[in-house]
Amino acid sequence: MWKLLRGRSREAESFKEQGNAYYAKKDYNEAYNYYTKAIDMCPKNASYYGNRAATLMMLGRFREALGDAQQSVRLDDSFVRGHLREGKCHLSLGNAMAACRSFQRALELDHKNAQAQQEFKNANAVIEYEKIAETDFEKRDFRKVVFCMDRALEFAPACHRFRILKAECLAMLGRHPEAQSVVSDILRMDSTNADALYVRGLCLYYEDCIEKAVQFFVQALRMAPDHEKACAACRNAKALKAKKEDGNKAFKEGNYKLAYELYTEALEIDPNNIKTNAKLYCNRGTVNSKLRKLDDAIEDCTNAVKLDDTYIKAYLRRAQCYMDTEQYEEAVRDYEKVYQTEKTKEHKQLLKNAQLELKKSKRKDYYKILGVDKNASEDEIKKAYRKRALMHHPDRHSGASAEVQKEEEKKFKEVGEAFTILSDPKKKTRYDSGQDLDEEGMNMGDFDANNIFKAFFGGPGGFSFEASGPGNFFFQFG
Repeated sequence: MWKLLRGRSREAESFKEQGNAYYAKKDYNEAYNYYTKAIDMCPKNASYYGNRAATLMMLGRFREALGDAQQSVRLDDSFVRGHLREGKCHLSLGNAMAACRSFQRALELDHKNAQAQQEFKNANAVIEYEKIAETDFEKRDFRKVVFCMDRALEFAPACHRFRILKAECLAMLGRHPEAQSVVSDILRMDSTNADALYVRGLCLYYEDCIEKAVQFFVQALRMAPDHEKACAACRNAKALKAKKEDGNKAFKEGNYKLAYELYTEALEIDPNNIKTNAKLYCNRGTVNSKLRKLDDAIEDCTNAVKLDDTYIKAYLRRAQCYMDTEQYEEAVRDYEKVYQTEKTKEHKQLLKNAQLELKKSKRKDYYKILGVDKNASEDEIKKAYRKRALMHHPDRHSGASAEVQKEEEKKFKEVGEAFTILSDPKKKTRYDSGQDLDEEGMNMGDFDANNIFKAFFGGPGGFSFEASGPGNFFFQFG
């Protein structure tokens, strides 16, 4: 019997030595196999479990490694390296408190052990990062939480909890691809992880893929029925989807007042859902434009692009509202932004139209001077000229102050200038198309407003304004 045991012991040692050789060559899978053979031959040897734990750690299999390390110190509580490996596994898995206890035990056995001293400091650093992250999460300082989790993960690379918290904060910061990458890695290893399922749903929710998001929230709740965050997010997602759809339905039916109310209610559900809220603001802006509340429409579209500065539809809607309110510089700016992003023929034409209107707006507005609409008929233009010319004729204001006379003379000249252009089909066409009137000899500085007046009113003699009472005048031809 003794010889048999000695034989098994020698064979186990041989397996261990072969395992050590493979470990030294970094062939950890073969090292694992030989350490396992050694354990099978001699299951009461603490160092064999310790060696296999070290190999599993190199393979990134920390949970299995932890089991071996714990078994090694159960077999031999004085095994310092066993306590160190147990602590390292705890730390890698994110259990810094348990890691501290293991490193403390190692230091009790060997108070000068430099590795134990350093690892103990590392574990305490992770505890501190956790505390800071918890406080900052409550403050919604998600960038700082990400920073703390990155630092903690340097010591705890296998901690799913830290990775999920980081991913959740990345999602809250709008860094959805990064967040999805983190949780996808975790779900490949553990498809039932409720926290990872919740964060995956959160990313979809914040990308306005609400229906898919709900599926992940429901799946998370199947795994953990009491998951408060998943429950709240699922409730918000369903409410947001319903309100938005009801608003869209009311809009299509032409019930703009109801659509406005529904979009407003939807905006109150979750201020953190930036992408969906941007669309809701734009939708409400469209409603306001239909209601001819153009300033409100512009404000809604501005809120939309503040939330999502890549939202082309909001820029286009705001630009149209700027055009409708004759704020052409602002319209040009928005159309330039759109065209830089999407160089389509349609966007190019919209930009050209806005630029033309801007150019036209910088000239005198002859329609405004005469007080007529841009679609006024020839007869309406003549009537308007008659009224304005008589209103501003210098003779009518001969008794006024020099300042008033000068101002009225200027207006009289502008009225004549406006009539000269708008009563001539060729000149009117050039003016309406934004072309320069000075081209082809149309120099507006060469005409005489009095000659235009005389030509319009006709008569063999002149004309005069005479008083018929205080503040009342009439004109007569001589």
